[in-house]
Amino acid sequence: MKRFVGLLLAALLLMGAALAGAETLRVGMECNYAPFNWTQAAPSEFAVPLAGGGYADGYDVQVAKLIAKELGMELEIVKTEWDGLPPALLSGQIDAIIAGMSPTAERKLTIAFTASYYDSDLVIVVKKDGPYASASSLKDFSGAKITGQLNTLHYTVIDQIPGVSKQTALDTFSTMIVALAAGRVDGYVSERPGAISAMLSNPEFSFVSFEDGQGFETTAEDTQVAVGLQHGSPLLDTINAVLEGLSLEARDEIMTAVIARQPLSEE
Repeated sequence: MKRFVGLLLAALLLMGAALAGAETLRVGMECNYAPFNWTQAAPSEFAVPLAGGGYADGYDVQVAKLIAKELGMELEIVKTEWDGLPPALLSGQIDAIIAGMSPTAERKLTIAFTASYYDSDLVIVVKKDGPYASASSLKDFSGAKITGQLNTLHYTVIDQIPGVSKQTALDTFSTMIVALAAGRVDGYVSERPGAISAMLSNPEFSFVSFEDGQGFETTAEDTQVAVGLQHGSPLLDTINAVLEGLSLEARDEIMTAVIARQPLSEE
């Protein structure tokens, strides 16, 4: 049976690469969302060079490298602004989105998603010595100035905070970090890995996580991240086969490793 499954997986991978009709897998991501993806100036054994200069690394990059290797394809990382990722995919500029993107119902209307390649939870990043550092529930953030990234669930769920002072959405996590450090906001919504990453680069930061029933109401898909593809993409089944072989332990090991080596600041 194991031999049969192995042969089936190999056949799917070969079929996916052939159907894709290309030797290069073009993957879009921001390269500005550590620890999922970031840009760095120096090369390393883990990073992938970018056409415009610099190198990309992070959890998404390592997953993309694994997928490309199993497909027998070269990997090209296409640095793309967050809002530009779905249009780039639909226009054929990239073959896949691997960018810490959640497979929400709204996004599924326009693009297809693989199975999850990471599962997390939503937290709020705050200043360690600020008035909200000891918060334990959403109601504790009443009156707080909270923001999130533009066109993401992170920004939408702010409405669940009673009495919140919802601030204008910001384009990137880098701009949210700057806003928090400068005191223009009291916190921003993030996934847990992103919050840990921000704390490593900014020791004055902390984050608030929530017990069941005290935090954001989300679906399982809201806190998953998956590979985005065009509807009908021949890569769907083959990428799912690759992700099925990536155990939870392996995922945690990759995330721990990228957090440990992330740069203190992104280029």
